[in-house]
Amino acid sequence: MILSSAPASLAPGGGLLLAGVTLLLYALAAVPAVSATRGGETWRRLGPAALVGAFVLHLLLLLIDIGGFAGGSTGGGMRWGFGPVLSMTVWLMIAVHQVESRLLPLPTVRLALALAGIAGVVFAVLFPGDARHGGTVLAPLHFALGVGSYGLFAAAVLHASLLDRAERRLRSGAARTAGAPAGLPLLQLERLTFRFVEIGFVVLTLTLLLGVFSAAQWRWDHKSVFSLLAWGVFAALLIGRHRRGWRGRQATRWLYVGAALLLLAYVGSRFVLEVLLRRAGA
Repeated sequence: MILSSAPASLAPGGGLLLAGVTLLLYALAAVPAVSATRGGETWRRLGPAALVGAFVLHLLLLLIDIGGFAGGSTGGGMRWGFGPVLSMTVWLMIAVHQVESRLLPLPTVRLALALAGIAGVVFAVLFPGDARHGGTVLAPLHFALGVGSYGLFAAAVLHASLLDRAERRLRSGAARTAGAPAGLPLLQLERLTFRFVEIGFVVLTLTLLLGVFSAAQWRWDHKSVFSLLAWGVFAALLIGRHRRGWRGRQATRWLYVGAALLLLAYVGSRFVLEVLLRRAGA
């Protein structure tokens, strides 16, 4: 039973306390984003600081849980359940925002990031998955590249949603493209979106190649099929963009489809095994 294994991940009181503080900071980061339009200057200043604090504690939680250090033991192996992987994906998306916000402020996304952070921490605590050791010396690198591609495409989806909203506002005759913050033109936001897609595609390609060469025997399971389908969708998107000039909604729809397939490849399959079928570690 997966729920019975959740306390084993963060059973020590310190782990649960750390998760609780992280959730509180994410909640504080979300509140100012909602109340900022009401003129709350104190809330407006607290939001970014709370998001940074939650971001740092979230990383500590990932090191404790995914790294297999829960309870002071390092012998349990890494936890590769869908909860920790989803949580790491969210953290990587927030990491991209933290770096990007130093160059191109995106204050309008703080609420979405805070809510995603809350969901990521909760899923990691409730559904930690099974502790396992990598089959080969390349397994940790394969895992890291795979999660990295998740994070890059998650950042691309976040920017694509801003791009779609900005275009809807523009077409509806709004005075400003409110989906894109001041100082970030629509074309610049579009270039940034597909820069994440291009880098994510390279990382995903390396992940698949490493998986093929490091696996003892290739298996055509749901994870392999969904991963290759996602790769094909992203390849078609990049070809269509560079050769046929795909832009706007036509391009972002391909991105959403590819991201959904990629999410199903690992997180979705592990969710079915660990939660729906109660087969953690299968």
